[in-house]
Amino acid sequence: MSSWFQILETLSPLAVGLCPTIKNILLLDSEGKRVAVKYYSDDWPTNNSKLAFEKFVFTKTAKTNARAEADITLLENNIIIYKFIQDLHFFVTGGDDENELILASVLQGFFDAVTLLLRNNVEKREALENLDLILLCLDEIVDGGMILETNGSLIAEKVTSHSMDADAPLSEQTLTQAWATAREHLTRTLLK
Repeated sequence: MSSWFQILETLSPLAVGLCPTIKNILLLDSEGKRVAVKYYSDDWPTNNSKLAFEKFVFTKTAKTNARAEADITLLENNIIIYKFIQDLHFFVTGGDDENELILASVLQGFFDAVTLLLRNNVEKREALENLDLILLCLDEIVDGGMILETNGSLIAEKVTSHSMDADAPLSEQTLTQAWATAREHLTRTLLK
């Protein structure tokens, strides 16, 4: 089964330029600090510029009421779609020429997948305890800025299938999974 990214690589460079792209996905806490972030654009080349952007976005959106529905803003030639729940702030950034509805569908897919993965307990503490799942979620949604999936239940399903695959090579496992696999192999070795 081919991913959208693999399919798009076979298309002409002109067609690839027409596809919507994501610049970053941010998950910040209620103080504007990182929980999980992923950048797909070179617009922020250093970690300091990324942190400054996150602080800027948080400051500009913190006083809005984006709890019931997603909200949209244009900051520094970037369209930012965002939504808050409990003490977590979800953001998706695209260029000022991107379609807001597509960005909103990415945000909603991320939000729905996180809600499913955290079993409706969407708060910072639970997110940090399941950070590996959230990072896998980001990888299932976007690859190199190209949108792969926006259906939250499909994203969550793919993430949970990855997290249950203990026989996968260590290079394809998250750190938590790798530790669990190593612990299991050590236990089997000691019990022989």
